[in-house]
Amino acid sequence: MKRILLFAVLLLSSIGYAQTFSSYEKPPVFKACDSVGVDQLKPCFNFTLNTFIYQNFKTPQIVEDEAYNGIVQLLFEVNNKGEFKIIYIDAIYEELKTESQRVFNLLPKIEPAKYNGNPTFTQYSINIAIPLKEPKLEVIKSSKDRVLTNNDSLNATLSNEFNQLESELKPYEKLEYTSQLNIPFTHSYYARFDDEMNAIGTNSHTAAKPFVYSDVARYYDIQAEKESLAKATNTWLEKKVFNEHLVEVQGKDYWFTVDPILDLQMGKDTDTDANFNSTWNNTRGINIQAGLGKRFNLTASVYESQGRFANYFNQYAESLQAFGPDPAIIPGRGIAKRFKEDAYDYPVAEAYLSYTPADFLNVQFGHGKNFIGDGYRSLLQSDVASPYPFLKLNATFWKIKYTSTWMWLKDVRPEVVVDDAFLTKYMANHYLSWNVNKRLNIGLFESVMWADTNGRGFDVNYLNPIIFFRAIEFQTGQGAGNAILGLSSKYKWNNKVNIYGQFVLDEFSLSDVKAGDKSWKNKFGFQLGAKYFNAFKVDNLLLQAEYNQVRPYTYSHNTEILNYGHFNQPMAHLWGANFREFVLIGRYNYLRWFGDAKMIIGQRGLDYNTDEDSFSYGGDIYRDYNARNADTGIKIGQGNKTNSFMAELQAGYLLNPTTNLKVFTNIIYRDYNPDSVSDTTIRNGSVWFSLGIRTDLFNWYNDF
Repeated sequence: MKRILLFAVLLLSSIGYAQTFSSYEKPPVFKACDSVGVDQLKPCFNFTLNTFIYQNFKTPQIVEDEAYNGIVQLLFEVNNKGEFKIIYIDAIYEELKTESQRVFNLLPKIEPAKYNGNPTFTQYSINIAIPLKEPKLEVIKSSKDRVLTNNDSLNATLSNEFNQLESELKPYEKLEYTSQLNIPFTHSYYARFDDEMNAIGTNSHTAAKPFVYSDVARYYDIQAEKESLAKATNTWLEKKVFNEHLVEVQGKDYWFTVDPILDLQMGKDTDTDANFNSTWNNTRGINIQAGLGKRFNLTASVYESQGRFANYFNQYAESLQAFGPDPAIIPGRGIAKRFKEDAYDYPVAEAYLSYTPADFLNVQFGHGKNFIGDGYRSLLQSDVASPYPFLKLNATFWKIKYTSTWMWLKDVRPEVVVDDAFLTKYMANHYLSWNVNKRLNIGLFESVMWADTNGRGFDVNYLNPIIFFRAIEFQTGQGAGNAILGLSSKYKWNNKVNIYGQFVLDEFSLSDVKAGDKSWKNKFGFQLGAKYFNAFKVDNLLLQAEYNQVRPYTYSHNTEILNYGHFNQPMAHLWGANFREFVLIGRYNYLRWFGDAKMIIGQRGLDYNTDEDSFSYGGDIYRDYNARNADTGIKIGQGNKTNSFMAELQAGYLLNPTTNLKVFTNIIYRDYNPDSVSDTTIRNGSVWFSLGIRTDLFNWYNDF
C-alpha cells in the first residue's frame, strides 16, 4: 500500500514538475548557476543538487555492512522563499531516511522559481542511488536546441516528443472560472452571487440553471472569491486539502482537473427504535473537468454510494420502487439495490459536453439535471428527479436568452415495462427569458411529453427549437403528447429586494371557470416569492419567502405514461400536485463559515389507496386523472388531507473553496400529519440529526 501511495505522490509530483517549466517561468537557481544561460538553468540545477548530495551524504554503517544496492526515493519542493522542504521519503532503512533528511537540511537557501516574474514554489522527485555515484553532466540538444540532462538521479530524459509536450505545460491558471462549464447548482452556493446577478440594470438571465461560468463572470468574480478564501499553507498536502484541486494540469490549448468526491455522514433519527436509529451515508467518487481550446469543455462525476437515511426518507425511497428486484429509488439520485439488510447501494454517474460555437450560443449534451426558476421550488422544471440524458441549447442575444432542452426520460413502473425494459419517454422544453427593462424580466415556457407509441421514437417534430408545441400536439394527435405552458416573472424592486413568480397551465377551460363550480379541468398552479439580499444591512445574509400552490390533477394525463415525471419522481415540484406550501429560508456566509435555515409549512391532498376508496384525488401525477372522484367541486387539499411542517438548520465550514468540500452539521424536525393513516400515508414526527463531510455539487431535497 505504501508503494502505491508513493507512486501516486510521485505521479502528481511529476505533473507539478512538468508544469513549472514553460516559456513563462524560470526554475530555481543555485549560486553556482548564476552565470549560465537560461536554457541551461535546469541541467545546472540538477547537477548542482546531485553534487551536493554526493559530497555530503554519509552512507549509514548498516547499509554498508549489508552491502545494500538500491535507491532512496524522495519528493521535495523548493518553496517561494527558495527553501528546500522534503514532502515524502521512501527507503528500506530508517537510517537512509534520516540521513536524507539531514542532507536536505544542509542545503542553502537559493533563488526561488519565478512565474511571470513572481516567486513561486516547485516540486520534484529524485532518486539517490546507493551506493553513491558521482554525478555527471551530460548535455543533449533536442530538435529545438533545448538543453536536457541525462541524469538518472532526477527525472530521466524521455523522447523528444515527450519533452516537447513537457515544455508546453505551465502552472494552472484556473481557466474553469471563465469556461463553458456549468457552475454546480446548489441553492446554498448560488446564494453567494445572487445579488450581483440581480442588480438593477444588469442584463443577466437567472431562471435557467445551472449557470455557465463565463456568463456569471460578467457580474461576479468567482475566481477572486475563491482566492480571497485561500489559507496560508506550507506543504503540498495543505495546498491540496484547503485551496486547490488534487490534480491541475494546463497545456498550450487544454487543461484538466481531477478531484475526489466525498459525502460521509453519520446521524440519528428519533422516529425508529433504538436498534435502527442510526443513519449514515458513504459516498466516494471522482470529478473530472477539462477544456480543449477556448470553446469546448467537459466534465464527469462518478459516485459510488451506500447509505441508510431517516425512516421517513427510507419509506419515501421505497415507495418509488421501480420494476425489478431493487427495493428503492433514492430521491434525486437513482435506483438503489439492497446493501446488507437495512441500507441501500446507489451508484450515480453524471457528465456532459459543453460547446460554444459562437459567443451567443452554447450547446450541451450529457447526463444530468436542469432547473428553471428564481425560487427554491420550480413549477416548470425542477432538479428533484434522478439524472437523465439531455441535449440543451442556450442562445443569448440582445435582452433575450432562449433555452431549448430535449430529455430522454424513463417510466419505471411495472405496469408499463415491456420485455423487462423500462419505458422511454421524451420531453422537450422551450424557455424564453426577456429583460423588458432594467427591473422587469418575463419568461415564457412550454413543454411537451411524448412516448414511443406506434414506433414513433424521438419525434423530429419537436426537434425544432423555435415552434409552438401545442400546434404540433394537434397535428400528431391529441393523445400523442402532453403539453404544458408556463409564465415566469421577476421584478427588481431595488438592489436588495427581488419579487419573483411562476404560473403553470396544464389545462384550462374558460367556460368552467365562468361556471364557478371548481372544475377538475382547471389544472394550474402558481408561485410567488421574494428575496432580500444583505438583509437588515448584514452582508451576505439572504432571506427568502415563497408560496407555491398547484391544483389537483395538474401534470397528470389520461395516458398515464405522459405524466410530467421521470423515475417515479415529478419533473416539477417534488410534491406533485394538489398542495399549497409556504417556505421561509435564510442563508448566511462569512469567509469559510456558512449557515442555512429553512422552514416549510404545507398542506397536501393524498389518495387513500384502500379497497373502500381507490379514487385519484389529484396529488399523485402518475395516476390517470379519469380515476377522479368528481368532475366539479375540486379543491386543493381534497382527499386525505395532510398537514406538514418541516424545519431544517445546517451550519458548517468550507474546507476547500475550489472543490466545495465542506464539513457540516444538520438537524431536521419533521411533523407529517395525515387525516387517515395507511400503508402509503404514515404519520411521522421525528428529529433527524447528522454531521459529515461533503463535496457539495448538487441539491439534496429532504422536504417531501
